[in-house]
Order: sequence, then structure tokens, then C-alpha cells
Amino acid sequence: MYDTWHHHTTTILEISMKRAYYVSIILISVMGCRKPYNPPAITGNGSYLVVEGVINSGPDSTTIKLSRTVNVSSKVTTNPVLNALVTVVNDQGATFPLIEATNGNYVSAGLNLDNSHAYRLNITTADNKKYQSDLTPVTITPPIDSIGYNIINSAIDTGIQIYANAHDATSQIKYFRWDYEEAWSFHAKFGTDFISNGYAIVARTPAQQITYCYANDVSSNIVLGSTAKLQQDIIDQNTIIFIPSTSEKIESEYSILVRQYALTADAYNFWVSLKKNTEQLGSIFDAQPTQLQGNIHCITNPSEPVIGYVSVCTVPSKRIFILNLKLPNWAPAYPYVCQLDSVKRSPVNLITLPNYNIPLDGGGKTYSTVPCVDCTIRGTITPPPFWK
Repeated sequence: MYDTWHHHTTTILEISMKRAYYVSIILISVMGCRKPYNPPAITGNGSYLVVEGVINSGPDSTTIKLSRTVNVSSKVTTNPVLNALVTVVNDQGATFPLIEATNGNYVSAGLNLDNSHAYRLNITTADNKKYQSDLTPVTITPPIDSIGYNIINSAIDTGIQIYANAHDATSQIKYFRWDYEEAWSFHAKFGTDFISNGYAIVARTPAQQITYCYANDVSSNIVLGSTAKLQQDIIDQNTIIFIPSTSEKIESEYSILVRQYALTADAYNFWVSLKKNTEQLGSIFDAQPTQLQGNIHCITNPSEPVIGYVSVCTVPSKRIFILNLKLPNWAPAYPYVCQLDSVKRSPVNLITLPNYNIPLDGGGKTYSTVPCVDCTIRGTITPPPFWK
């Protein structure tokens, strides 16, 4: 009985091993034949014009940024359009040229346009392709009533929520967009009054101070608001940005300049679609990408897609400052791991000493790494012109 059972067991094991062997061969063959798949959308040759900006009909400057799309697989992340001719044209043929600045930006001083006319943007690229936006009447954007902030202390989020308030007394404007510029002061983890000149430790001059700095940023998210479904045309505390309590932006003093744009229904729908396509994708529960319907067209090749929507409006703005002293006792997270080390007294070590150090009691000195004592690697010691 034992021999028979053992024989059958051995036979079954041999068959199982043979099957496993063949399955392994098949799996190796299949895995060995795998090739990466790059969808056409990733590897396509399409490079389409992207037009960003607003024709500011008021006294402030107008900036139009031109670039071209890049493939997802490309190592290039920006593709500015250079050497183009960009003009604003009204319905009577009067032209207002924009001057090329840097990185695909085309700028004009305050245009102060006549609100009784409609305007469009004309673009001629270096390869002589012509693009044109639809004629658009001037829209008067209501002023910003106020910019404020709420302190958020919840189990989910801790920080400040900056918001805008606005209303339209004429009941004509139902759709709004905002963008912003941020600025803030911050300091290095460790202060430093001394520096190594390669041979000895000497005091820093005022021009060599690197402890306190200023930084800035511009909005990268799309902020929209609408009163179309409300009984009154009032924007109440529309969130502009949320700043976490651990952010270095609010460790000392923070300022934000908010600009407000009135939109038509078509312009609003364009920005809603762009927001969905760029900010709300990534899971099966998010909205599916939609085709963007802008108001800019290629005259040379009408079938060529162009991305952008050029509005014509006044652009009111408002700035506020927020002091850390008015916020809870939050602890900002420093972006680097920092520690202090003692200076050794050997003259040889003084030559190779890191250039950033701080004094200790008793005349001794310590040193740390550059990111921990030099704020200029992330900012500038020169305050913005509007800084208080």
C-alpha cells in the first residue's frame, strides 16, 4: 500500500512539476515579449499654440504669454513662442502693439481702451502663421469689496483660508475669475554674523547678511466663482488660497495681491473645463477630460487647435498683509534638516571650514550647512517695493 501510494504521489508530483515548468516557460516568454506602450496622445507630434492673458482695457499693463504644448513624454516642460508679432486690434482697425519681453511674454503699458468698441488679439508667429481671437466687447469688472482670511483649526486642516468678497451693483456680471501674487518674509534656520574667508573667521559686513529674506510666487491654480444660481449677485468669501499652518509663508509676514476678472458665460465655461482637465484628474471618480472651446483660432490653418480664451475687461486688484503675530502659535516646518557642529581649533580646519557659522557663548563658534543659514538660496535680501 505504501509503495503504491508513494508511486502515485511521485507520479502526481512529476506531472505537477512538469506543468509548473511549462507554465514558467510560458510566463517567461510572455514577460520577455512585453514592450512599453506609448499612446498617441503621449508620443504625438502635435505642438499647439497656447495663449494666456487678458486684454486689460484699463490703465494697468497687458501681458500676453505665448507658448506651445509639449508631449507628456518630453523632457522639456516649457516651450515659449519667441519673435512673434502681437497686437490688439479694435473693430475700427486701430492697432495697439505689444512688445516682446522674455520667455514668450508680450507686454503693453496701460491701453486705456475706449469701452464703446470691441477688441481682438492678432498674433503672427515667426513661421508666419496667423492667429486671431474673436472680437469681444469690453466688460467692466466690479471692484473687489475686500480680501480677508479665516483661521482654520480643524481635525482635517490647520492654516489660513484667504478669500475675496465682491458684488455687482448692476446685476450684469455673473461669472468671476481671480489670480494672485504672493510675497512673504522668512529667515534661515540659524542666524549668522560670521563668515570664513578661507584663512580665518571674520564678521560679516551688512552686504553679506543672509539671515532674513523675501520670496514670492504667483497663482498656479484656477480660481472661479459664479452668482448665476444665486438670488443676489454677491460673492461671499470665495476661497482664493489655503495656506497650511506649517508653511514658511506665514512664519513672519505675508502679503497677497488679488486680481479680479469679469467673465462671460462662454469664458467661464472655458475656465471650468480647463480646471477639470488640469486640476481634477487622477482617479476613476474624477471628471473625464473635455475638449476646450476657446475663442482663439488659427487663420492660416483653421483645423489647427489653439488653446486659450482672451477676455477684454478692466482688472481691479487689492492687496492685504498678514502678520504672524495675529495668528495662532503655529510652528512652520523648515524645508531642510539642520544641525550645528562645533568648529575645531586646528588652523587647517579653518581653511576648509564651511562659510556659514554663528557665535556661541564664550567666544566659541559653530557652523552648519548652507541651506540652514543662507536664506538667499530660496529668496532675496531685497524687500519688494510695496513692502511695509
